[in-house]
Amino acid sequence: MNKIASDILIVGGGAAGMSAALSASAKNGLSVTIVDDNPKLGGQIWRAELGRARSSDASDLIDALDNGRIEIINNAQVFASDDASCLLASTPAGPIEFPLEKLIIATGAREQFLPFPGWTLPNVFGAGGLQALVKGGLPVKDKRIVVAGTGPLLLAVAEYLRWKGAAIAAIAEQASSGKITRFARRLWQTPSKLAQAAALRAKLIGVPYLTDCWVTSANGTDRVEAVNINHKGRARTLECDYLAYGYHLVPNTELASVLQCDLKNGFVAVNEFQQTTRENIYCAGEPTGIGGVEAALVQGKIAGYAASGDLAAAAALFRERDSSRGFADKLNEAFALRRELKTLADDETIVCRCEDIEYGRLKRFDTFRDAKLQTRCGMGPCQGRVCGPATQFLFGWESPGIRPPIFPVRIEDL
Repeated sequence: MNKIASDILIVGGGAAGMSAALSASAKNGLSVTIVDDNPKLGGQIWRAELGRARSSDASDLIDALDNGRIEIINNAQVFASDDASCLLASTPAGPIEFPLEKLIIATGAREQFLPFPGWTLPNVFGAGGLQALVKGGLPVKDKRIVVAGTGPLLLAVAEYLRWKGAAIAAIAEQASSGKITRFARRLWQTPSKLAQAAALRAKLIGVPYLTDCWVTSANGTDRVEAVNINHKGRARTLECDYLAYGYHLVPNTELASVLQCDLKNGFVAVNEFQQTTRENIYCAGEPTGIGGVEAALVQGKIAGYAASGDLAAAAALFRERDSSRGFADKLNEAFALRRELKTLADDETIVCRCEDIEYGRLKRFDTFRDAKLQTRCGMGPCQGRVCGPATQFLFGWESPGIRPPIFPVRIEDL
């Protein structure tokens, strides 16, 4: 087995991970390694793509990393820890062992999905998932696409798909118009966010933006052909070739859990220096709270400086981080999920896609553990990453725990 040692190991090559690497490497003599499971750095938000300019922040970070002393290992999926003394990763060339001195966890977040009749039809995708597929080459020119769910991600995805030639039939936002208006009025406190929102809306002129609106079911035979929506209490049907939907984000806390870092309210607990409850393990970005790219960048800087021992440089960023947290709180308040979404699934609606477990079978249980023991809910390849957050929202169940391997892994790597 290959072994790669460094002073500071960073798991995750998105905004938080790249920012942490740059600040950690600012102290001469320290070796820094980024491990990421994607072919290129940037995470979901900055996934590299020819023909479309990256943001200036993304370009500056990626160029600096490419020209620096930071070792970058792509296509490596961390799947286990050996007694918190090292991490094990699976790669196309075989497993790699990473001895741990100091670790920064920057594993980001994933989309949250809520079940409704027809959500397992082909061409029903997560909003970010469809965007990633299109970035990878999936053609959507002239395809009719409904973008639904909640949060600013819907606008970004719709704008990107439209730029790729798709016909956006509608953006269905479940939040109320009142909440959206109040949130928009608060953006004057963060001019950069206001400018971003204005630019997105300008690029989406002519696309219906429906608030108080959500998908109730999807219709089709071998693929989705139309979706039924509830718009301000009225039922409508929209024909489409694709449905891209997502109900905000869920933090990827699995690695932190395996390393026995404490969680609080579903997020990794950290102190003012982004240090977890485990010595020499730090965490930055969405696993500590869903806050967007600006919050991830500043948290990454703090974690990088703190891990390298430059506590003064880390402390100088506390005020900027607190400001980003204020925006995140407003964001989460504005796009909180409405209760009506709990009533969409019928008894035949599949909730656990890996094991084909329907809503009607699950509603008889009181806890996720009971449902897991009796139905195998959460025991498939995703290990509860999809059905765990869904059942937490639907039934109030505590999300299932995680144990290694964190991801499905080849037997030879084990």
